[in-house]
Amino acid sequence: MSAPLARARREAALLKACRLDVVAFKPGNVSLCSPGHGMRAADFLASARIAVPRLCAEGLGVGQRTKHAMEATMAAVGCNTNLGIVLLLAPLAAASERRAPLREALAEVLASLTVDDARACYAAIRAAQPAGLGTVEEGDVHAPVTHDLGAAMALAAARDSVARQYGTVFNDVFAHGVPLLRELRARWRSLAWATTACYLDHLARWPDSHVARKHDRARAGALQASAQEVAKAMKACENPRSLAVRLTAFDRELKTRGSNPGTSADLTVASVAALLLLERSS
Repeated sequence: MSAPLARARREAALLKACRLDVVAFKPGNVSLCSPGHGMRAADFLASARIAVPRLCAEGLGVGQRTKHAMEATMAAVGCNTNLGIVLLLAPLAAASERRAPLREALAEVLASLTVDDARACYAAIRAAQPAGLGTVEEGDVHAPVTHDLGAAMALAAARDSVARQYGTVFNDVFAHGVPLLRELRARWRSLAWATTACYLDHLARWPDSHVARKHDRARAGALQASAQEVAKAMKACENPRSLAVRLTAFDRELKTRGSNPGTSADLTVASVAALLLLERSS
């Protein structure tokens, strides 16, 4: 049986994962060396400093962690920098408090989600006002809540990769993200470059949900196909700096077209956070 991770260590892991979100160069996303989409890296770093302590508040449910973190973010920076990140990190933070291995504890957390969790998360989503949210026939965030959060996420899983994680115990994170981060960090001696590769791998595996919502599934599919070539080259190389020109060109292309693969970035943050939580609890 694993011991619960001390709150300071949980917060440190999540803060580092959020910082790597902008330290790592992720084509199409905001980073320290490449702003875009009307946002700067400073907005994301400020959001992390505000959100992470609320995500790690002990004893709260996933919904309340999410709602408090999102409301504080919007009050601090005035824009949605981290909704997907918050929705993914809240269950991981709750799981890291339990006396069980992280993914086993995460399964327990996800199995115990309530209607109150759904109400709180819907309030967080409404506060964030994500681009392209629209309306749906069942489980709309503006309608009265009738499902627990797990069931609500299941309704959205086919169109949203963040929601899909709730029904698979974060399979994209634990089966793909974490092993790839470990492998490439060991090869390159750099978690930042491994984070870039992890992001490209997530982007190559699924059409990015944020791009599909904001634009359409055709653009998301075309972006996925482009990312597959870059991700393959990245994973095969011995020195990731050799791909700097190609990555920069890809970044410029996506930002010129207004394509922001935000969901792939969210999954990357969750993957780094899971890796760090696993290592800090060992």
